[in-house]
Amino acid sequence: MAAQDGSEVAGMEAEVTQKVPEVPCEAAGQEDAARTEQASLTDGESTSAQPAAVSNGEESEEGKEMVEVKIIWNKNKYDLKIPLDGTGAKLKEKIHTLTGLPPAMQKVMYKGLLPEDKTLREIKVTNGAKIMVVGSTINDVLAVNTPKEVIQQEVKAEENKKEPLCRQKQHRKVLDKGKPEDVMPSIKGAKERLPTVPLSGMYNKSGGKVRLTFKLEQDQLWIGTKERTEKIPMGSIKNVVTEPIEGHEDYHMMAFQLGPTEASQYWVYWVPTQFVDAIKDTVLGKWQYF
Repeated sequence: MAAQDGSEVAGMEAEVTQKVPEVPCEAAGQEDAARTEQASLTDGESTSAQPAAVSNGEESEEGKEMVEVKIIWNKNKYDLKIPLDGTGAKLKEKIHTLTGLPPAMQKVMYKGLLPEDKTLREIKVTNGAKIMVVGSTINDVLAVNTPKEVIQQEVKAEENKKEPLCRQKQHRKVLDKGKPEDVMPSIKGAKERLPTVPLSGMYNKSGGKVRLTFKLEQDQLWIGTKERTEKIPMGSIKNVVTEPIEGHEDYHMMAFQLGPTEASQYWVYWVPTQFVDAIKDTVLGKWQYF
C-alpha cells in the first residue's frame, strides 16, 4: 500500500508538474495578443494622424488670397485657381499637374516671358487673366522630326560669311531714311517684356510703316501695314535674325523667317533694343527646347 500510495503521489506530482506550465503559457499568449492589439490600435492612431496634416495644408492655402486664371496650351484651355502670392515656379508646377508638361519644358507667357522668381501679385496677374503656355512633352518631342534647328544653324553659318547686315545695299536704302520720328523710345542695355500695345513706328523692307502685335492667346504674330494685316502662326516662323544698327545701337533690324530660305524673311527696321530678347523668346519659344 505504501508503494502504491507513493506511486499515486508521484503520479499526482507529475500531473501537477505538467499542468503548471500550461497556465503561464496561456497567460503569455493572451498577454502577447493584448500587446499586438494595442500595437495595432497605436498604429491606426498614428496612421489616421497623417491625413490631418494634409487637410491642414489645404485649409491654409484656402485662407490665402486667390486669383483665377485661364491656362492656354496646345489649343486646350484650363481654369486654375492659385494663390496670388505664389511664384511663377509654383505656377509651373500647377501647369505640370494640369497638362503633364514638365516645368523645364514650359514657356509661360503673360505680357512677355513670366519670371519664375516673382509672385503673381508682383507681375500684376488679375482674375480672368489668360496665360499662354508653349512647349511639348517629351513624348511629343520624340514623335516629331523637325528640321527647324538645322535651318537655324545653316542660317547662322551663312550670316557669319557676310558683311554686317546694316551695310548691305538692300538694307541701306531703308536705313538711310533715318530713324522714324514716331518710333517707340529705346532703352539701351535694358531688357523688357513685350508691351501690351503693338510695337509701332518701324519700317519694313519697302520703307513703309509697320507695326507688330503679339497675340499670345491665339499664338499669332500680326504684322500690320497701312494696306493690310497678316496673321502669322508663331509655330510657322523658322527663325529670327537681329542685328544692332550701326550708329544707333539702341535699335535693331530684325527679320522673321517665314519659309525655308532667306527669300522668305520679313524685315523690320528700328526695333527698340529692350524688346529684342522678348520678341525672340516669344516667337521661338515653341521649338527652342528641341
